Amino acid sequence: MSFESWIADRTAGMDSSGIRKVFDLAAKLKDPVNLSIGQPDFDVPAPVRQAACDAINSGRNGYSQTQGITELREKLDARIKASLGHDDRQVFVASGTSGALVLALLATVNPGDEVIVFDPYFVQYPTIISLAGGTMVTVDTYPDYRIDLEKLEAAITSRTKVILFNSPANPTGAVAEQATVKGIAELAAQHNVMLISDEIYNLFTYDDTFVSPAVTNPNTLVVDGFSKSYGMTGWRVGFVHGPGGIIEELLKLQQFMFVCSPHPLQVAAAAAMEVDMSDYVNQYRGKRDRICQGLADKYEIVTPGGAFYVFVKAPRGILGSEFVLQAIERGLLMIPGNIFSQRDTHFRISYAASDDTIDRAIEILRDLA
Repeated sequence: MSFESWIADRTAGMDSSGIRKVFDLAAKLKDPVNLSIGQPDFDVPAPVRQAACDAINSGRNGYSQTQGITELREKLDARIKASLGHDDRQVFVASGTSGALVLALLATVNPGDEVIVFDPYFVQYPTIISLAGGTMVTVDTYPDYRIDLEKLEAAITSRTKVILFNSPANPTGAVAEQATVKGIAELAAQHNVMLISDEIYNLFTYDDTFVSPAVTNPNTLVVDGFSKSYGMTGWRVGFVHGPGGIIEELLKLQQFMFVCSPHPLQVAAAAAMEVDMSDYVNQYRGKRDRICQGLADKYEIVTPGGAFYVFVKAPRGILGSEFVLQAIERGLLMIPGNIFSQRDTHFRISYAASDDTIDRAIEILRDLA
């Protein structure tokens, strides 16, 4: 039986083959050196795990309010007001940051609208934009992953609806300079373009102080969450804050798409906000330095300022995807750069791994170079 006629057109352009190929190959390997996974290698802190267990055992297992439980929203609201001080800014709890991005684009993008992203970009952006009926427009940031404001302004047209900005960035780990962040915010305001700021990695900012474009542009919609900061990737607790009128539209969609974020895990997220994660951040700064110093004389590397990724240029004459296959043959798992970019020149390393795993990867990569 053929099922092709049953499949909706919107799924036709969705291609998961890049990552799927890596994991299919990984399943055949014994004791792989895994630097492919984009999630922290530390567990959820003990007080947060206990808070989740207590919430489950005390019966907080039903639906929460669509916008999230009161104690979590009040904590988030206090933190947001302290950092931004905007009068018209509301927050709600989303079903993960990815869920929040889906809601944000579905609520703002009409078919045919253009959404500007910076290349390299997070792997989900093209698919979510397509799902919303939008057209992705890329602004190239190679070779140093810095955003050129003149290129950005040149990309803005009468059909531009959204600028989708991510700093610290996945897959590059790049952190936009404060002047650049301000410039992006000002351009969005000047051209009456919606600015969505994906700030999921903001805790992992190693060399400078993190700055949100919402400081300059109060109409910025900020997407954030607990997955990366607290190792809660499987718990699906994110949040969104922005102007009240926009937030109300996102809540309409959440009500019918996700209903709410998992109730007991929202309770745990509220507890997580009391946990100091600075030791983990310092450890990851050390892991970044470890892998960059181990490879700098063999590869073209731009030292990342945040997140937990290094986006490395493959040796000359080799496509990034081809080089990843060579690495996999040696037992090293990485992600080819072409799933994050319109170029096939790089590969992504996640250094969210033990120091021993990082050292084994360095040895393999130095040998391959």
